[in-house]
Amino acid sequence: MRNIELNGRTPDLTEIHRLATINYGHFTSMQVRDRGVRGLGLHFARLADGNEEFFGWRAELDDEHRLRELIVRALGDLRDASVRVSYVPGADPDGPPDVVVAVSDPAPEEPAAPLRVRIDPDFRREWPEHKHAATMGLWRAQRLAVAAGYDDALSVGPDGLVREGTVWNVAFFTGDQVVWPQAPMLKGVTMVLLQIALTMQGVPWTMRPVPMSELLDFTAAVAVNSRTVRQEIASIDDLSYSAGDKLAELMAEAYRSVPFDAL
Repeated sequence: MRNIELNGRTPDLTEIHRLATINYGHFTSMQVRDRGVRGLGLHFARLADGNEEFFGWRAELDDEHRLRELIVRALGDLRDASVRVSYVPGADPDGPPDVVVAVSDPAPEEPAAPLRVRIDPDFRREWPEHKHAATMGLWRAQRLAVAAGYDDALSVGPDGLVREGTVWNVAFFTGDQVVWPQAPMLKGVTMVLLQIALTMQGVPWTMRPVPMSELLDFTAAVAVNSRTVRQEIASIDDLSYSAGDKLAELMAEAYRSVPFDAL
């Protein structure tokens, strides 16, 4: 961790205790490169939606300007970093939520080794459309997967439809088309940016329900989030995917075309 600020300043011990002991709020995570962020407006829109859902609070007209200032302040002299912006309950229960900006090292440019993923039918995030602080379930699913000899977990709902990974969206490949699952899940900023970029580059894609039984029909799968767009998935349970490198490069090429928004 490089820096953490509460409403634009270093929190005191009492405030740190409050932040550490109240597990309520929502957030967004972004990669900063040369003081720019891809999809910055989408991150701000996510935060505004979360404020209405979890705090019943509608952002003011100048809130995006304030958030930019808070992020830049927390970055200090850094030009590249990982940044997490969170809204948490304020000390005044009748006032607006507090803003926490946490700055850490930028994500590695190279992805990890291809993942071996385990289907977890019991793993389902609460309020799946939002990126919120209730993350114990997803970390437990990941820990159980690792204990069973896998790298991570994939959520499949009681309807048999594929949803999302623990901290990532999943994309599949038929050899001709990219397929994104349609289900109760988080519409990640990176996923949305990739969908726009794929369209601009003329790459066919669709978003539709994906039954678990259809997993054997795909040639490749990747995990995407704010830290990576080309994390290959080597296998899901006992199903292996041989063309992960092709899909990963397709995603990387599309993402390179996405412009940065200046902070």
